[in-house]
This record gives sequence, structure tokens and C-alpha cells, in this order.
Amino acid sequence: QVQLVESGGGLVQAGGSLRLSCAASGNIFSIDVMGWYRRAPGKQRDLVATITKGDSTDYADSVKGRFTISRDSAKNTVYLQMNSLAPEDTAVYYCYARVVRPGEFFDYWGQGTQVTVSS
Repeated sequence: QVQLVESGGGLVQAGGSLRLSCAASGNIFSIDVMGWYRRAPGKQRDLVATITKGDSTDYADSVKGRFTISRDSAKNTVYLQMNSLAPEDTAVYYCYARVVRPGEFFDYWGQGTQVTVSS
């Protein structure tokens, strides 16, 4: 089993910044992809950003140029630096990790951290 523990959410004014962290622990063989998704009130969970083991990144169009994803593979940790936050960024943010073992992979999710941006 793998656990993902998120931190760094909170309340911030529009234009402000927050940094989310997510640390993976447990029965980790190799983490291929880590990332962040979010669910705004009344909406489905959507991709925010992902980063591969080779540090290739992918971002939702809505966050490009404002958010930066990074990872510390030695610590099995992924970060999301969020700048120029807007009220529409308000959501529960979920950490994601794809753990790869010989011949199989498993997807894991964190419990979520609330980000609220006030106007």
C-alpha cells in the first residue's frame, strides 16, 4: 500500500501564491508519474499538472504560466507552486501517483487539500 499526504492548502487572496506538497510513502517500488488534480464545487475532478519520472510536465491550459509542478524523486515528493491565484482556482486539490512494479501499475490518490481564493 502507498500513502500520499498533501500539505500547503489554505485561504489566500486573489493574486496571491500557495505551494502544495505531497509526499508518498509505503510500498513504493518506482513512481512513474506524479501530479495534481482538482475538484471545484459542483464540478468533476480535472487535471491540473503532472510530471513524469523523466521530469516531463503537462499542464491544464487554465494554469499554464501561473502554476509550476516539480518533484524530488529522492524524497518521493511532488510540489505545486501556484502563483497569481484567482477565485476560479478554488477547489480541493488531490495528489496523484502512479506506482510501477514489474508487470503492473497502481494509481493512488491523496485525501485532498482545500485551496480557497477570495476576491
